Amino acid sequence: MNSPTPVAQLCEPVAMRLLLIEDDDRIAGPLTEGLGRYGFTVDHVRTGRAGLADATGSPDLVLLDLGLPDMDGLDVCRGLRARSAVPIIMITARGEEADRIVGLELGADDYLAKPFGVRELVARIRAVSRRTSALPYTGSEQADTPEAIQPAAAAAQLGPLKINRRARQVHLGGQEIALTPREFDLLAYLAQDPEAVHSRQQIMDAVWDPHFFGPTKTLDAHVAALRRKLGDPAWITTARGVGFRLTVPVPGHDTDRGASG
Repeated sequence: MNSPTPVAQLCEPVAMRLLLIEDDDRIAGPLTEGLGRYGFTVDHVRTGRAGLADATGSPDLVLLDLGLPDMDGLDVCRGLRARSAVPIIMITARGEEADRIVGLELGADDYLAKPFGVRELVARIRAVSRRTSALPYTGSEQADTPEAIQPAAAAAQLGPLKINRRARQVHLGGQEIALTPREFDLLAYLAQDPEAVHSRQQIMDAVWDPHFFGPTKTLDAHVAALRRKLGDPAWITTARGVGFRLTVPVPGHDTDRGASG
């Protein structure tokens, strides 16, 4: 018997409770109905404050619009992440790179710009839930993270950069760097073989999911966020047309040349 195709797998129902924070009923209604066909239970609220209150009911995943009437969706994301590890997918008309980067830095697990199809959203929900359901927020040795996929030392030291996989902490020059779970996974994966070029597909398969649906621009957004948090874009250099590598910056280097792309 042939194995199911990705489309067939997508059609398989999944029992999950989603919290949809969206003020536009013209979007929320069809979206709730469409997700219901795939077996999802959707709780819909129209304001950020209601979403923060409803999130105490422990939804399996949050779909968060940024353009809310009472508060900015980015502030809602910040509030959710401060209290919970619940997976968050931002769904919004704001498609600019800066908005994606800020959202991911605040702890969102994915970012989907409107307009989009229900099938694409379902694929992203499945991909995010597969990652996060196997990855406790506090970090587990059995987690489906790059360090579990490919065994590595509990800690890595690259010049002033120290990555503690067991504690899921990163220190640069003795100062802790606050990373989102996905940013940590990306950095830890690159640190397994520093100076080596990792292809975009290798990174997506290891850090996201081998069956990830959607554009790889989310990888670029996470790389950009890591470069900013590390304070020097040369920490992650681009191999044009191939992928990325982690390297210790050389004093007096040309940052623009190494980090472009």
